[in-house]
Amino acid sequence: MEAQFESNPLIDRLPRHLKQFIKPQDYNDYSPINQAVWRYVMRKNVDYLSKVAHESYLDGLKKTGLKVDSIPDMYGMNRILKDIGWAAVAVDGFIPPNAFMEFQAYNVLVIASDIRQLEHIEYTPAPDIIHEGAGHAPIIANPEYAEYLRRFGEIGCKAISSGRDYELYEAVRLLSIVKEAEGTPKEEIEAAEKQVDFLQKNMGVPSEMAQIRNLHWWTVEYGLIGEVENPKIYGAGLLSSIGESAWCMTDHVKKIPYSIDAVNQSFDITKPQPQLYVTPDFAYLNQVLEEFANTMALRTGGLSSLKKLIQSKAIGTIELSTGLQISGLFTNVIEEEGKPIYIQTTGKTALSYREKELVGHGTNTHADGFGSPIGKLKGINLAIEDMSPRDLRAYNIYETEAVTLEFEGNITVSGEIITGSRNLQGEIILISFKNCTVTHNDTVLFQPEWGIYDMAVGKKVISAFSGPADVHSFNMISHVPSSHTIKATKSEERFELENLYQQVRHIREGNDGNLSLKNAFHDLKTNHPKDWLLSVEIVEILVSKNDPEFIEEVLIHLEKLKANRPEIAHLISGGLEVIFEKEEV
Repeated sequence: MEAQFESNPLIDRLPRHLKQFIKPQDYNDYSPINQAVWRYVMRKNVDYLSKVAHESYLDGLKKTGLKVDSIPDMYGMNRILKDIGWAAVAVDGFIPPNAFMEFQAYNVLVIASDIRQLEHIEYTPAPDIIHEGAGHAPIIANPEYAEYLRRFGEIGCKAISSGRDYELYEAVRLLSIVKEAEGTPKEEIEAAEKQVDFLQKNMGVPSEMAQIRNLHWWTVEYGLIGEVENPKIYGAGLLSSIGESAWCMTDHVKKIPYSIDAVNQSFDITKPQPQLYVTPDFAYLNQVLEEFANTMALRTGGLSSLKKLIQSKAIGTIELSTGLQISGLFTNVIEEEGKPIYIQTTGKTALSYREKELVGHGTNTHADGFGSPIGKLKGINLAIEDMSPRDLRAYNIYETEAVTLEFEGNITVSGEIITGSRNLQGEIILISFKNCTVTHNDTVLFQPEWGIYDMAVGKKVISAFSGPADVHSFNMISHVPSSHTIKATKSEERFELENLYQQVRHIREGNDGNLSLKNAFHDLKTNHPKDWLLSVEIVEILVSKNDPEFIEEVLIHLEKLKANRPEIAHLISGGLEVIFEKEEV
């Protein structure tokens, strides 16, 4: 059953297999502490990033409707995003890379609607609304970058994966969940880290998907732009991390001119990046993307592309020189002299032309697989697709005629022609036979009792890519993640703390009524002595009310917290800096 969510024209046109990942954003799930976390990160980021982010960032915050004081309501965001031709949907954590990129191809931004815990306020390995909303959304307001993102999705979703890629995706998803979850046993986190580390070190030859994910990481997630000596930030991972956005600007992080070499630079999502790539401008991103796309099976075709599909063990598509597209699980290819001479799928297969399934050639017709010779007839320079009607008649390729076609590589097709299908240019793309036998030397590949034999026509494989040509050909509503995000459990103490955060929020917004800031602070200090963020928020309010005596009391408490909890001392200092810098201005 599909999740219920507020839609719009951009979301409406998404195929069903992408809609399965969408979940409603329940704004009531966000607690007062969640709102305070968003507000702290955004205040800190906007203050710092105004100096080091690409100029599109602050402009994009306004254009995308993001507010510093409250977590964005994505339905409200969508009403604003439509003006720049984009939309946003909520999902549950990491989704498969192909799906993530395909969303981008439809100009839809995927946003993990959960938000990091206060304990992980600087950085979380799990995608969250700070990373996606405050990181990705503002930059897509830049039309040049938005087109890069769309084009990246269009090409990236066609990249062929390996079996290990999906294993790594599941392992990374699990690690991000257990690290972000409250109270996960240390051993469980270590086991998840160990599995990710093992897979990363044993991936074998990097697949196309692994390589293009590297490009995505070093641009969309962790990209810098401008001059290598003085770059600006545009990557969402940096824009949404108050820790790494500062760290990346130091000499501790090596800055490298961006190039296609980045496809071979792997990354570790659990650690700060030791090096980053700097693109001179957004246009150059597209240049490198096209350079990589030229190496993909999508554009190279041939035997190697077929082998990539077989190794992926997933539904993929090959396109022949006639434009005929064969989609299914490719399991075998017979080759000769470095060329494919016969291809074979197993199980449900569909035939298409220009991404539209051919009538009568869906998975019901080809439920048990599909096989066909590829190439030219033996001893004839003219390929079948290039033959005129007179040529076809001369070689007995004619309806109702019994014919034996001998292909290069000793593939023989012998049977009675029923009919043929042509493409828009008039080329024959498919020939159907009855009473047909297909052999390769002494091996029988098809026999008459199996029914009608449909033979694809094409002298070569010009393209191969992940997924079906026509997304409607297969039932792709099959996403069952092995892990789910873990919601924080709420104790009575937690409820009390949430209530204090809500009280302070009411006071700041002028809805204080009979609420007392002093009572809230003393309650906080007495019953929740380890909490630091609410005290910072109280200081901000007091500064606006000009209450120096009370401010001093709260600052003394925060100094004690810094001494007792040195790991959060810099967070307290950072929050206070924003408050007092703003006051000085």
